[in-house]
Formats: sequence, C-alpha cells, structure tokens
Amino acid sequence: MSLYAKRGVSAQKEEIHEAVKDLDEGLFPKAFCKIYRDINGDSGFVNVMHADGAGTKSILAYLYWKETGDISVWQGIAQDAIVMNLDDLLCIGVYDKINFNSTIDRNKNLIPGEVIKEIINGSAAFFESMKTYGINIQYCGGETADVGDVVRTIAVNGTMAARWPKEKIISNEKIKAGNVIVGLASFGKANYEKNDNSGIGSNGLTSARHDLLSKHYAKKFPESFDPSLPNEVVYIGPNKISDIPGILSPTRTYAPFIKTLLENHFEWINGLIHCSGGGQTKCLKYIPENVKIIKDNLFCPPEIFKKIQAASGADNREMYQVFNMGCRMEIYTDPEFANEIISIANKFKIDAQIIGRVEASDVKSLEINVNGEKLLF
Repeated sequence: MSLYAKRGVSAQKEEIHEAVKDLDEGLFPKAFCKIYRDINGDSGFVNVMHADGAGTKSILAYLYWKETGDISVWQGIAQDAIVMNLDDLLCIGVYDKINFNSTIDRNKNLIPGEVIKEIINGSAAFFESMKTYGINIQYCGGETADVGDVVRTIAVNGTMAARWPKEKIISNEKIKAGNVIVGLASFGKANYEKNDNSGIGSNGLTSARHDLLSKHYAKKFPESFDPSLPNEVVYIGPNKISDIPGILSPTRTYAPFIKTLLENHFEWINGLIHCSGGGQTKCLKYIPENVKIIKDNLFCPPEIFKKIQAASGADNREMYQVFNMGCRMEIYTDPEFANEIISIANKFKIDAQIIGRVEASDVKSLEINVNGEKLLF
C-alpha cells in the first residue's frame, strides 16, 4: 500500500465515485463539470453549480502562520479555493458572469476572526484582479461555521454557479483520434501573477506535507493531522516549512488565457481537462470510450515535485497519479491549431507545448512515458 493510501486519502477517489455512480450525470456525461437544463426552461441555456476547495493545503498555511506569524498566507488559500472551482468551470467553457459562495469550517479555538478576515479579503482581491481581464465573479458571501468537534483546524471551500449558452459548452465529446494535447505549465510566472509559481496547485498536499516536513510538526502541532494515522506516515521528512520555497504558491488560474481562447477560437477546442485530483490520470474520467491517450512529451517536473519524490521514495506511477507534475491544464485540439494555441499562451507568459496525442482504441486507456519508463493506466 502506498504512503498516500496509508494516510487515508485516494488520488482516484474510488469510494466517492462508487457512492455517486447512480446519480444523474447531467446533459453531457463527459463534461468536466455536471451540466443541467436551464432552471428557467430556456433550451438555449444550461445551468451549472460546482463545489471545490483548497483541500489540506490549509494545514500548510496553518503551520506557516503559527511558525512565522505571517497571517497574509491565508490570502493564498482563498485563491486556492476559488481557482479550484474557476478552472474546473473553464473546462466546460464558462469564464464570466459567475456567482461564488464561500464555505469555511473552522475550529474557533485555533482559528481566530483575523484569519477569516484575511481569507475574505484575499477572495475579494482575487475577484478584483480577474475583473480587469473581463472575468466577472460575484462574491455572494457564504457560511462560516464554528465546528471544532468536526474540523481540527480549518477547511476553506466554495461553490460556483453560472448560466451559460448551451452552444458554447465544451463537453469533451469531440475528443477524437488524431487530436493532439497542448499542455499548460503550472509553474513559472504568468503576466497576471505577482510571484513565481512552484506549480504545486492544491492536490496531493496530504502526501507532500507529511513527506517533506519533519516530526517537529507532529510534536508541536498535533492538531494538524489525524491522530489515528500510524506514526510511521506522519511528518516523516527532513524539512521545516521555511526550507521549501513554493510549497504555498497559490494555485494558478488559467482564466485570462482560456477566456481569450474561448472567445476567439472556440471551434479549435475539442476538450479541456484540469489535471487536479488524479494528476496526469484525470483525463481517464472524461475522454470518450474509444480512444487511447499517449503522453510522451510532458514538462520536466518542477523542483517541488522532485523534492517530494526524493523525500517519499514514491515511484513515478504514484507521483503522476497524485500530482500535476508541472502540467495542470490540457487542451485537446486538431494538430493544425496547436502552434497558434501555444503562441497565445506564451503571450500570457504561460509555458505551453504539445504533451501528447489521441489514438483510436477498443478500450479507453492512458499511457505516460517518463524518461523511458512506460506507465499504463
């Protein structure tokens, strides 16, 4: 059993998928978010409501804040919770006129009102920055619950809702043999970002923090982990949090670039996949049943992932199905459009390249080639 599984988490969320398998899949079963008929009955529009959050990255922010006193770190967690929703919506073609509702659960004895204020201010600042790119997100407030019996520190989540023209939905049904996959880097500094991004995103942080950080954190902050976990998987690394630059990099949004692409070249896009939970295997949930995905030209993993792998001893198979490994968004397109998509991404200072291709197959599958090693899923 992998360390990731021993810590009570799953990259593939098998039990969750089993629990919801009988629910309505919506109008477009292969779409990245569930899409429903318009509540007003307009056949030309659809409705979408989507929930996500910062995950256990909030624990890293908690440790950093307690150790350094820098409360501003919580503004990055606000961005994480928003972007994990926003970039999922981008994958179905939605980028504007969005409502956002925040859901924060906290242990009031450990998380004071000042932290909540930073999260709220960070959310508002992010919405203002996106507005300058024509991405209008209405902040609708939300719920902050004091549930110390349930949450050991804090969980920062949210929900986004939108009404969108049905003809402008990306459903992934057009993904086909002959397509190429343009990957967008999760690292670097886009021209709308203030700082360099390590690429870590908001997935796999349970594994990352325990593999990288030392037992110091188990002893000093026992509230930061599940006490039922075996000691051999709790904070087993060599580092202090200050030794790992970039581990709290706010999750990058691709919204300014994707908006430009959707508005001007909608017909180029056959599919969009956000490589979030499940890492580089996420695509398997959304591609048609008659194709094989081959990824044989992924980005060289950024330093943060190399540190995680070195500390954990995880093999490539586990790393690529837990983390984005430097590529957090995939665009499925015809070969003749790929270079132009890459050129537009580069104008936003986002690294992009063809990372793979789509082939015909009797069975849906994925092949990832990493330094000569072939990973089959």
